[in-house]
Amino acid sequence: MTNYQYILVDRDERVGIVTLNRPKELNALNFHLVSELADALEAFDNDEEIRCIVITGAGDRAFAAGADIKEMPGKSPIDMMRGGFGSWNRIRCIQTPMIAAVGGYALGDGCKLCLIYVSLVSLVSFVSLVSFVSDVFLYQRSRIFLKG
Repeated sequence: MTNYQYILVDRDERVGIVTLNRPKELNALNFHLVSELADALEAFDNDEEIRCIVITGAGDRAFAAGADIKEMPGKSPIDMMRGGFGSWNRIRCIQTPMIAAVGGYALGDGCKLCLIYVSLVSLVSFVSLVSFVSDVFLYQRSRIFLKG
């Protein structure tokens, strides 16, 4: 298996396991982590032995706290938009069923990873459910405000 800096990759028989591994940063999604995630998911997707992929987060506080805002200073909105969409599109194309094992917060892009890109979401804590509901509320409220 390839060595990654921001994720851990393992397999349990026919199940591929990817762990977002930035627990001190609440597994915040930076460009490098999303790129590594796409690489690992594509590798599992191309492996005929793998029948399912589980994505989880290291630590007990968060599955993923959203985008890593430490990457944002000094970059324009256009730079931020260009930065990670290629990797997100690669993740979107994965055909192998994926499960998100969510323990703790799933905010922003972490919530998007669960709901848009992953087939089945396993909410293993009430905090995750509350986080999801608040993200949806804030998203809907911002849409209303922006249309305003």
